Amino acid sequence: MKAMKIHGLVKLTLIDYPGKTACTLFTGGCNFRCPFCHNAGLVLSPGNEPVVSEEEIFSYLSKRRGILDGVCLTGGEPLLFEESASLLARIKSMGFLVKLDTNGSFPERLQSIVEKGYVDYVAMDIKNSLESYGRTIGIEGYDTRPIEQSVSFLLEGRTDYEFRTTVVRELHSLEDFHSIGKWIAKARSYYLQAFADSGNIIEKGLSAYSKNEMEGIRKLLETYIEAVYLREQ
Repeated sequence: MKAMKIHGLVKLTLIDYPGKTACTLFTGGCNFRCPFCHNAGLVLSPGNEPVVSEEEIFSYLSKRRGILDGVCLTGGEPLLFEESASLLARIKSMGFLVKLDTNGSFPERLQSIVEKGYVDYVAMDIKNSLESYGRTIGIEGYDTRPIEQSVSFLLEGRTDYEFRTTVVRELHSLEDFHSIGKWIAKARSYYLQAFADSGNIIEKGLSAYSKNEMEGIRKLLETYIEAVYLREQ
């Protein structure tokens, strides 16, 4: 199987993997076009992004055994590529904890890597309520069944996980959060983060809710979900 292309390596992060010291690997390409995405280059033109060789990645990881707790794989959308499984398996075999960030649109691949023990923690984006999903991911009329399958699978608790939403004033309403709360009511943990313009987003003209408004959304969701948190972007 061909090697997985990695377009970025953050050698140390204290925030990407909750409670762990980790490094983060970035894949390129995504099947969504979320207007608020802060990795526009990785999504729209991954071929123009620099590539970090497998040799460099695994040389670094070999030197960090016993120092780093884990490795995060993010994107883009890592599960867009079937090679993600072999990459995660190799990292896991080195003794690292593995965290995967995913949009949940590949439920079969997600279930497979969890069942094979290649991942220890999954962070899945809940882009919006099911009614507003297509608009929020830039694909009108999107069939949300794969998303629903991934959510249902994670709710079974076969691996540690979190759901998370980047909250954008122009895309998310209080009605949306009532719908999300009902949908993922049994979730272990749900994180909200206010939109922040990185300067490299797909669509201009978006804005964030205030800190007080975000707290209000959090409290609204607490009527459905036991553990809801605000996370700094």
